[in-house]
Order: sequence, then C-alpha cells, then structure tokens
Amino acid sequence: MTTIAPKFAVRLVLDTNTAISGLLWQGTPGRLIDAAQTKSITLCTSVSLLSELRGVLARAKFAGQLQARALDVSEVFDGYAALAVIVAPAGIAPTVTKDPADDAVLACALAAQADLIVSGDPHLRNLKTYQGIPIITATDALRQIERA
Repeated sequence: MTTIAPKFAVRLVLDTNTAISGLLWQGTPGRLIDAAQTKSITLCTSVSLLSELRGVLARAKFAGQLQARALDVSEVFDGYAALAVIVAPAGIAPTVTKDPADDAVLACALAAQADLIVSGDPHLRNLKTYQGIPIITATDALRQIERA
C-alpha cells in the first residue's frame, strides 16, 4: 500500500516528553511519529531539543522500555534526529517563566514556521498559542491532521 503525502505537510514541533512517548510507547504520540515516517507530517526540532531528548532518554526510568523494545538510547535518538528537520532556534524573549527550558520549544517552533506545537506540558499548554502557533495535545494534533 502506498501512502500519498500531502503536497505541503503540516509542520510540528513536539516537546521532549511527547517525542519520548511517541518513540517508546504505542498511542497517539506514536501515531504522530508514524505520520512523520510516512511523510504525512514534518517534525521539526533544534539542537537544544535534541540534546534534551538524549539526556532524558538516558534516564534510568526509560531503561526497561528501551530494553523491552530491544533498543538503545543511540538508536532511538539517531532515528528521531534523522526523521526531523533540524532548525536553528529563533531568538525570543523569555516567555515561560515557570520553566524557562520550555522556551526552547517556542524558539524552535518560531524558527521552523511550525503549524502546531504539540505538548502535554501545562506550562506550554497554558499559553494556548505562541506567535500565532497553536499549542495543543497530541490527541488534538492528530485530529487536526486527520481532518486536513
């Protein structure tokens, strides 16, 4: 079966927790990763988000899930890095005062001209939008993509 990608794929920036959920578990975030693999969507990231991803994947709490899937941190990380378009983050004013590290997601999305920021993080989700880019859950992102 051949999947036909839309002429202009929706550009998404996933926060690190959403990316990890998609990479290590089944479910909605995993369906977003699947959509990127079939070129139905474009994932965008930055060096700083990739660095955070590698660090979080290396935490002991993910070792069991990696082992159960016969994967190691490098395989998962390299696969995601190869799947995503890497952009240089835009310079932005501090925005997420309760968790300044979340500004990296916003800076990436702005530079990538993302259509959506996908996050379950309340610090990001409470913003609702950033510079016109909606900040939504993986479930809502999937609904929007399926309607497109």
